[in-house]
Amino acid sequence: MSLLIKNIFPILGAQYVGNDPEAIIDTVSIDSRSLQNGAHTLFFALAGPNNDAHFFVKDLIANGVCNFVVSHIPEGCADQANFLVVEDTLHALQQFAAYYRSLFNFPVIGLTGSNGKTIVKEWLNFLLSPDFNVIRSPKSYNSQVGVPLSVIAINEKHNLGLFEAGISTIAEMEKLEKIIRPSIGILTNIGSSHDEGFVNLEEKIKEKLLLFKHTPVLIYQKNDLVDKYVAPGTKAFTWSFVDETVDVFVFKKEVANQGSKLYYKYKGNSQEFTIPFQDQASLENAISCLMAMLYFEYDTATIQSRMALLFPVEMRLKVKNGINNCTLIDDSYSSDFQSLKIALDFLESQKQYQKKTVILSDIFQSGLSNEELYSKVSKLIVSNNINRVIGIGKTISAFKEQFTNCITFEDTAQFISSFESLDFANETILIKGARSFQFEEIVYLLEEKTHETVLEINLNAISYNLNFFKSKLKPNVKLMVMVKAFGYGSGGLEIAKLLEHHKIDYLGVAFADEGISLKNGGIQLPIMVLNPENTSFSAIIQHQLEPEIYSLKGLHAFLKIAKQKNLKHFPIHIKLDTGMHRLGFEENVIDELIAALKGEEAVEVRSILSHMATSDDLKHYDFAVSQIELFDKVSSKIMKELAITPIRHILNTSGISNFPDFQFDMVRLGIGLYGVSNDAAEQKYLENVGTLKSVISQIRTVPVGQSVGYGRRFVAQRPTTVATIPIGYADGVSRAWGNGVGFVTIKDKKASILGSICMDMMMVDVTEIDCTEGDAVVVFGESPTVSEIAHKLHTIPYEILTSISQRVKRVFYR
Repeated sequence: MSLLIKNIFPILGAQYVGNDPEAIIDTVSIDSRSLQNGAHTLFFALAGPNNDAHFFVKDLIANGVCNFVVSHIPEGCADQANFLVVEDTLHALQQFAAYYRSLFNFPVIGLTGSNGKTIVKEWLNFLLSPDFNVIRSPKSYNSQVGVPLSVIAINEKHNLGLFEAGISTIAEMEKLEKIIRPSIGILTNIGSSHDEGFVNLEEKIKEKLLLFKHTPVLIYQKNDLVDKYVAPGTKAFTWSFVDETVDVFVFKKEVANQGSKLYYKYKGNSQEFTIPFQDQASLENAISCLMAMLYFEYDTATIQSRMALLFPVEMRLKVKNGINNCTLIDDSYSSDFQSLKIALDFLESQKQYQKKTVILSDIFQSGLSNEELYSKVSKLIVSNNINRVIGIGKTISAFKEQFTNCITFEDTAQFISSFESLDFANETILIKGARSFQFEEIVYLLEEKTHETVLEINLNAISYNLNFFKSKLKPNVKLMVMVKAFGYGSGGLEIAKLLEHHKIDYLGVAFADEGISLKNGGIQLPIMVLNPENTSFSAIIQHQLEPEIYSLKGLHAFLKIAKQKNLKHFPIHIKLDTGMHRLGFEENVIDELIAALKGEEAVEVRSILSHMATSDDLKHYDFAVSQIELFDKVSSKIMKELAITPIRHILNTSGISNFPDFQFDMVRLGIGLYGVSNDAAEQKYLENVGTLKSVISQIRTVPVGQSVGYGRRFVAQRPTTVATIPIGYADGVSRAWGNGVGFVTIKDKKASILGSICMDMMMVDVTEIDCTEGDAVVVFGESPTVSEIAHKLHTIPYEILTSISQRVKRVFYR
């Protein structure tokens, strides 16, 4: 891309305010945190219900960004950059993408459906890329924002596009159709995903088919309801398992060794192909790919050879613990320029060490010459402050001189043979390679070895939940997020990194050692220690933590140390007891507190806080209000007597939702961030964050009368197929969840827990489930949820989450 800004504002119908209409634009951005923003970036300041990028324009200007699309010019910025002022910045981004798409004339495949569109897109990329320079949506960039960003990545060398479109309600697809403008359509499986945005299935199909209203040909599984809404003039290229009148009739399936053989009729001829999958979803996705290859007139031999090589699609960036105190970002299954940009941004948001290494394979399907491509890659590496580059592949080796501190290997085997000499320690490592380079072998070498039970943490869900609660806040109300108890069991440092990336105001921990761990991990945000022991005050001062002071004894102890260290205005936080009766200054000692603080320069009261006892239970509404009123009264007295204006805060997660009129200056978000609400209505709007997963270690059949586990608490009343799972109460699963009370999920089916849960294992009933050893097991996540488990065990979700043992590996992903 190389456009003059003066040629862009007529496209957007924008008002131009600036001093350099000849400015060159070569990239577009919506992320103020990206290190890739620069002088030639056109930044679209998107404003949604949760975030408004206009707040960051001033910072972006200071960092060298000169060109903005805004709905208003932020105060003090008018003469400092080029501004294109529009009514709606998201609409302007979509307009720009639609215009940019119009500059190119090559086949574009548009994909939509409820399930399978990302997999079909990635498989088609694999199947067609030997013959085309393919541009495709990175990962699952299929939203109102993701689609424009995907299309804007087109360049002059591309000659085939693969773009997916996802919608969640009506009146969305028409906007995406104008941007993608597909010349070939593929409708994948229509299922129940995102049903909540539509009145019924018919409305959902009608909306999705709007993507293809100007498309010459549409590929789909024969369906009378779909037929009804296919646009006039669009040729239907259909397939079916049951209707022989379709273009491609799939008439037989044979289960092969770890795969399936499919037989089909097309133009009167019978053919076959094999794929390395057996599940129904993969068969349907593969047939969608077959249809595209037939449309492009591929010969049978090519179809057969390429289909046999299809692979599982990994759609997530994963954060893992590595050897020698390293953090790994595993993106080992793709290597293209657009996804590299995404991965580098993710690296910056999750880096735990200042030292950053990128292990990178040859990059394919860029559409650029190698010289131009690796020049761009080099600039990306520089802008993201990468300390070391390890290139693997003959092409990247040839461009080694483009990078500083770079070592290259011609293939993965050569890297592995030199592994011991490469000295990986105390760094964050991005591993990004094309599938053919088998970088999973590198991940295995670098990954810390633990057992197969893992707690997967969805960082996108955390961001979503954070923004959900931020949307409830009044303007200028600050936000503290609690990351105590190892981030409610989810991983304190990794979550703190993400929160720092989102620029929240404060982190909260329970004890000093939790805060010290975060500071040692590189966290710069202010951290409040809510339950500090007097013995930890010196360490708190040393690590620049901020203690909550909740008693006169504690205050005097801290003041004594502060004076010994000659501190001036060290931040402290005063906790008031307004009815919780756990910690805090009661009203009858407030005069003594004021006397102790009056004229004291060693410390500064940064905030005054209290804690509500019943914010989650509106039966105690009057008591909650009495707490708030007492807090307001006492905190106001302290402020008046000491002539200070500290931050005041009393609301926790439930308080944010139930007492919106009492946000004061800051609120404290806790369990809600992790996807749990005490309100069933609100729970529907939160996303699941943690999924505790394991695998089946062994399967056996237990005859009638035989028992399972300690104490013979389960005796088979019928021949029972039993799977053993390597997770037990030492991993944090309550023994009370056993003996038929609880269940796990295998292949989307419930498997009841048999007998007593052991220290390291549990046994489950899989008699009615078609599963094998090594299959995945969900202990909690979408089903069962932690709230379901807590309800059955007569406890609270906090206990379920925080009980998960540290020996369970945490895997973070986007």
